[in-house]
Amino acid sequence: WGGFLGYSVKKLPKHLREAQIPTDRTHLIADPAKKPRQRYVQKDGKCNVHHGNVQETYRYLSDLFTTLVDLRWRLSFFIFTLVYVVNWLFFGFLWWLIALIRGDLLHADEEGWTPCVENLNSFVSAFLFSIETETTIGYGYRVITEKCPEGIVLLLVQAILGSIVNAMMVGCMFVKISQPKNRAETLMFSHNAVISVRDNKMCLMFRVGDLRNSHIVEASIRAKLIRSQQTKEGEFIPLNQTDINIGFDTGDDRLFLVSPLIISHEINEKSPFWELSMAQMEKEEFEIVVILEGMVEATGMTCQARSSYLDTEVLWGYRFTPVLSLENGFYEVDYNNFHDVYETNTPACSAKEMAAKQRDGPLLPQLSLLSPEPKTHTFDPLNLLANQDEEEREVAEDRGDSNGSMPIEHME
Repeated sequence: WGGFLGYSVKKLPKHLREAQIPTDRTHLIADPAKKPRQRYVQKDGKCNVHHGNVQETYRYLSDLFTTLVDLRWRLSFFIFTLVYVVNWLFFGFLWWLIALIRGDLLHADEEGWTPCVENLNSFVSAFLFSIETETTIGYGYRVITEKCPEGIVLLLVQAILGSIVNAMMVGCMFVKISQPKNRAETLMFSHNAVISVRDNKMCLMFRVGDLRNSHIVEASIRAKLIRSQQTKEGEFIPLNQTDINIGFDTGDDRLFLVSPLIISHEINEKSPFWELSMAQMEKEEFEIVVILEGMVEATGMTCQARSSYLDTEVLWGYRFTPVLSLENGFYEVDYNNFHDVYETNTPACSAKEMAAKQRDGPLLPQLSLLSPEPKTHTFDPLNLLANQDEEEREVAEDRGDSNGSMPIEHME
C-alpha cells in the first residue's frame, strides 16, 4: 500500500515495535477505486479558486496600491518602466511646448536672446532635460533661467509629481520584494496526516517544521474541514467549512516552532470525525486545510503558510517516525524522516465506539493496547507452593461434598 500511494513507510527497530494483535489490522484510508478529486487548496498553499465574471472591475482601481503589489513580476516591471517613461515624455513635451511658444527654438542662436531653458533646441533635448530634472542628475548643460516664470511653475509641478511617482513605484517594489511569501517555502508540512491512538484517545495528527534558524515569532496554527453538506431543509452547501480544534481552548495551537512538531486533533464529541469508523471514512470525501501563521523574526512581517490533506492522504493506523535525536551537546533533526510514518495498532471502530468500549471495559483484545504500561509479574516459589496446597485442599473438599461423605481426617 505504501508504494502504491507514494508515501514512505518505515518500521521502527525491533525493541520499539508494538505487539501485533491478530484480531485487528491497521489500514489506510485510501481506496484505489476513488477518482482523483479537485483540491480546494494545493499542497504548496495556493488556493485553487478563480474569480470569473467580475463586472465591477473599478473596485481594483480603488485599491490601486494593492493591485500593483499583487501583479506578477513581469507585469510589475513593465508597469514600473512604463510609468517613468510616460512621466518623462509628458513633462518633456511640456518643456518643448514652452520653448516653442516662447520662440526659443527659432531664436536660440541669436545674441541677447534669453531662452527659458538654455541649450534646449529640440524635443529630444527637452526629453533629456525632463529626465535630468526629475531624477536630479544635474549635468549642468541645460539650465532653466530666471526670466521664465512658466518654466519655474512647471519645474515645481514636475518636482512634486515626480516625488509622488517615485514614492508610489518604489514603495510598490519594496513591498513586493519584502513580501514574506517566500518565507513560507521553508515551512514544511508532512505529506500525509495520520489517525492513531494517543493517550487512550483517537487523534488525527500531522507534522510541521521550519527549516530556517530564524524562527517564526508568535506562531499559531488552525485547521478547517472542507466538505460539501446538505442541510435538513434540503439546501446543498458546497465546500462547507468546519473548524477543527487543534488546541484552541488549551493553548496548544500556539507553537514554539524550533524543531518539528506533531499537531494533534483529539477526536471527541465535538469533532466532525467522532462517529466515523475506518470503513465509513473510506467512503467520505473531504479536505483538511491547515494554516500556519506567525511573524518573521528578521522583518517583523506576518507570514502565512498553507497546505491541505485529501481523504486519500489521511492514513488510518499510522504514526510519524521520530526525527529528533540527542547528539553531543545539541539536538539534531533528521529531515530525511520528516514525512515517514510507521504502522501501529489502532482500533478500526469510530472514536465514539472506542470511548464506549473503554467505559464498559476491555471487551476486545485490541483495547488492551490502551494501557500504556504492561503489568509485571514476580516469581515467588513460596507463594507458588502455598497456592498449590490451597488449590488441592479446595479440590478435596469439593470431592467430599459431591460424594456425601466427610473428609478423610474427620472419618478417622
